Amino acid sequence: MAVPQEAPLSILVVGGAGYIGAHMVKSLRCAGFCPVVLDDLSSGHADAVGEAELVVGSMADPVTLESLFLRHRFAAVMHFASFIQVGESVSDPAKYYRNNVAATLALLEAMRRAGVGRFIFSSTAAVYGDPVYSPIDEDHPRNPVNPYGRSKWMIEQVLADYDRAYGLRSVCLRYFNAAGADPDGRLGECHEPETHLIPLVLQAAKGRRDAISVFGCDYDTPDGTCIRDYIHVSDLCDAHLRALHRLLEGGGSACFNLGNGQGFSVREVIEAARRVTGRDIPVCYAARRAGDPPRLVADARRAREVLGWQPRRPDLETIVADAWAWECQYPWY
Repeated sequence: MAVPQEAPLSILVVGGAGYIGAHMVKSLRCAGFCPVVLDDLSSGHADAVGEAELVVGSMADPVTLESLFLRHRFAAVMHFASFIQVGESVSDPAKYYRNNVAATLALLEAMRRAGVGRFIFSSTAAVYGDPVYSPIDEDHPRNPVNPYGRSKWMIEQVLADYDRAYGLRSVCLRYFNAAGADPDGRLGECHEPETHLIPLVLQAAKGRRDAISVFGCDYDTPDGTCIRDYIHVSDLCDAHLRALHRLLEGGGSACFNLGNGQGFSVREVIEAARRVTGRDIPVCYAARRAGDPPRLVADARRAREVLGWQPRRPDLETIVADAWAWECQYPWY
């Protein structure tokens, strides 16, 4: 990938103080871009953006957006500011449609007014719903089963319409399970409340929670627990950089899965964490959760072929070890 020449290109990173967004800000700076962060800090951390400019505000606020687009000539916008908790989306769908759909539309309209025509969208494997086949490729039917997944699928369809009508080109990156932490140890995953398996397992190893709950051990999988595809956050950022370069070089709109193409069960994650930490991890078993499919694994060949992307840290123990280093280094989060 070519490094930007002359004055660094400015990239607006919406949600850049959050878990994936902050890693992306670091990756952009390392690649020679000038990231500017817009984040309301409802779940992000101001210190996570490093030396990048941070504007505290909402992408739903037209005054904030107008000011940003007047002060900067952005080459592209990256969007990481969606709400992501599936269970909460079921209990409070209005919150998800207001932020993930309505606020994103406000952002897209501000881009149109400012003449910014490149957009990278943090989407999700939840757009597919219950898998009809596995591994899942980008042509798999989109049938999301919760408001979170539906909100992401709505924006993907909006982006296709905006491309046809207004020429706004976009790349939608459908993550499977983002995990791990910055290998340099400066950034990591700290949601409140935490809902992701690997940090929950490591919190149990650290003694910050009594045990890790395993929801269902009678699935049709080799060890009876759910299988998921875990992708290192640094590999996600590399895919975003490649998608950005594709748009800057004139490439058209596209959607790509991001995953390792192999799945690990809940029990395999716990065992990997025991090996990495050298600690016992208490486990308690509970009933299945509604809507948890037995297996979700990505077919990410399109990203490899079109973007030239290849995960560099696909090994489960590497992912867990990076997350454990963060957990041990930052005990106050």
